[in-house]
Order: sequence, then structure tokens, then C-alpha cells
Amino acid sequence: QVQLVESGGGLVQAGDSLRLSCAASGRTFSIYTIGWFRQAPGKEREFLTAIRWSGGGTNYADSVKGRFTISRDNTKNTVYLQMSSLKPEDTAVYYCAADDNYYTQLNARASAYDYWGQGTQVTVSS
Repeated sequence: QVQLVESGGGLVQAGDSLRLSCAASGRTFSIYTIGWFRQAPGKEREFLTAIRWSGGGTNYADSVKGRFTISRDNTKNTVYLQMSSLKPEDTAVYYCAADDNYYTQLNARASAYDYWGQGTQVTVSS
């Protein structure tokens, strides 16, 4: 089992930056990919970005390219989501997820991920 805990959400103003953290514990050696998703009220869960747990490789949704950056610190078993130029439409609950399947690395489908955090709320005011 892998446990994931997100942190760093909050209330910010449009144009601000925010960094979310996703701390992994448990069988972290089994992780191949960590992804970030978000879900706004009344909308489906949306893929944002993913990173390989070891080695290189990232994947970004077109909607966040150039504004969001994913990174990791394996010494801390933590993946970060740096968000800049935030907009009110970025308001959502943000989730990180772990995929332990070699064959679905960097996948954008939520169904490919086996473990999920509880989510952290990000609210962007105009």
C-alpha cells in the first residue's frame, strides 16, 4: 500500500503562485508515476501533470503547460506542484495519485492510478 498526503492549498488571489506538496509513504518503492489531478464542483476530475518517480519524464495537460511545474524530491518522498499565474477557474480540490504499473507510466487517465490522497482545496479569488 502507498499512502499520499497533499498539503499547501489555500485561498489566494488571481495572479498569485502556490506550491502544493504530495508526501508519499508506505511501499514507495512500488511507485512508477505520481500524478496531479483536480476536481471543481460539478466537473469531472481533470488530469494536470505527472512525473516518473525515478528517472526522467513528465507529462502535462495543455491547459496548464507554462503555468504549472511538477517536480520531485526522492530524498523526502515528495512531489511538488508549483502553480503560477493562478486564475479563478483554477479553483478546485487538488489530488495527487500514485501509479504502480510499469505499463501505464505518465498516464493522464485517472483510472490508471491506484492510490489517491485526500485532496487539498485551492481557491483563487478574482
